[in-house]
Amino acid sequence: MKNSALNAQNLSKRYGGPQGIQGGVQAAQNVSLSVGAGETVALLGPSGCGKSTVLRMIAGLEVPDSGMVQVGGRDVTALPPEARHIGLVFQDYALFPHLSVLDNVAYGPRVRGLPRPQAWAQAREALALVNLAELGGRRVTELSGGQAQRVALARALATASPLLLLDEPLSNLDERLRAELRSDLRALFARVGAGVLLVTHDQREALALAGRVAVMRAGQIVQQGAAQHVFEHPATAWVAAFLGHTNLWPQPGGVCLLVPEQAVTVGEGEPYLVMARQPNDSGETVTLAHPRGPLTLSLSARESLQIVDGRVRVRVDEGQIQTVPDDREAVLEVRP
Repeated sequence: MKNSALNAQNLSKRYGGPQGIQGGVQAAQNVSLSVGAGETVALLGPSGCGKSTVLRMIAGLEVPDSGMVQVGGRDVTALPPEARHIGLVFQDYALFPHLSVLDNVAYGPRVRGLPRPQAWAQAREALALVNLAELGGRRVTELSGGQAQRVALARALATASPLLLLDEPLSNLDERLRAELRSDLRALFARVGAGVLLVTHDQREALALAGRVAVMRAGQIVQQGAAQHVFEHPATAWVAAFLGHTNLWPQPGGVCLLVPEQAVTVGEGEPYLVMARQPNDSGETVTLAHPRGPLTLSLSARESLQIVDGRVRVRVDEGQIQTVPDDREAVLEVRP
């Protein structure tokens, strides 16, 4: 694939069972992903869905039962991790406590055979990219959580790899710092030109950082496409619920009506009874007794003022309601 940072095709991995064939757990089945040069793709799914297994197979840390991995146009399926030319950022950062920040960042170039002066030069460039140029001489044990995350990212960037793999890179940070770094990372990814595969369970993180997303469930990719399109047009009720849509009205025939946020206008239309109210960070979450089904909305403090006598006026644009298969109780078929 021309200008491809990653082309992974039909990756499968089963743990346990005799010879890894029968029994055990199918962690990934026929997973195919591509990442273009300069593109950020999020592999998104709940804990235990197999997304980290997919990342580990791409990185060479797990051997796939079947499938192929190309990085920068090279077939690396049979190569060890150090020969794949991939920059990897672990969830716990995996920094070396006995080394300085500069030596941590220079580690990748040194492993690939660069003399120390050249490796240090690349490390300094990478630290400048993440705005930590002045911390090269510091011990990693002296860093804050946000600084450690940036050093781990700089270490991946210093390898000049065509592909960066990030495994839940912000999960160990508090919410304020995560929001700050999401903005910084998006700008950074746009500058470096490498392909980025971001593994995360955080929908906001995926939407903020990635141009495309692949949603994973029980070892399989169930939907992928442009991030905004996937979030606005989930393929099934399970995908919709996972992505945070709250208004799914079951219908006969195994389908659901999905009411997206943009279909609801508060302050217009019929007054509906408020069945439940719960404060949230920006106002409150309310559930209304709509004739088609319970309608849950997040109201701002200003919108909450429109609740009068236990009712609030709401108009639902029927033209924006989507019909999706109701697969929330389904167990995906996993073949041995």
